[in-house]
Amino acid sequence: LHMGKTMKEDLTVVAKYINKLYPPEFNVFSVYAELYHNYFATQAKKDAESHLEDKDIYLLLSWVHNFYPKDMRKDHALAVELDKVKLGSLLPSSLSKELENKYLDSEEVTVKNSLSRCLDKEVQRWKEDKEPEKLNGHFQSELLGIFVIQSIYSSQNRAEAISKAVGEELSHRLLKELPAFLRSYRDAFEDFKEKSKKHRYYKPILIANINNCWNFR
Repeated sequence: LHMGKTMKEDLTVVAKYINKLYPPEFNVFSVYAELYHNYFATQAKKDAESHLEDKDIYLLLSWVHNFYPKDMRKDHALAVELDKVKLGSLLPSSLSKELENKYLDSEEVTVKNSLSRCLDKEVQRWKEDKEPEKLNGHFQSELLGIFVIQSIYSSQNRAEAISKAVGEELSHRLLKELPAFLRSYRDAFEDFKEKSKKHRYYKPILIANINNCWNFR
């Protein structure tokens, strides 16, 4: 953030004041821009090649795809001059792709584990001597009906915030995870239906799960 802010502020000074003090053939702005870009890219590459936590990978990809090309280089004071320089990306495409795959793998596992834990908690709820919650006057599972959908939706949104391509790839992966989760959910529910007919709240639990189906559709 400090590096990006410094580059943006310094290049703004060059564009507004320093550039006009030199003859056009000196390409003063281009020289400054390329030096700053090369330094920034070197640091980004160094970070990308080190061991990064998942949140750091996400942040670095956000810089590569969004903050740097859009927020910084499309700034009204710099856009015209920077378009002439053609600086390129902060990371080589191969390294960027490698980070994207790491992020996608991690996010896919995170969502999968989250859904699994959610189902485990729901199954435990069925075993409790407790009536299901009501939403808008109807028995429903807030944990399943809302949490699962929000987990997938928010995960897709985070990926799309990096780039459209990353968002599409994660959506494709999660479209495989959701049916797998639903199959596990169905199997657990069928098991409850068979073994828990004497449960005090057997019928309300059945109704709550049937009402969940609409949300999942």
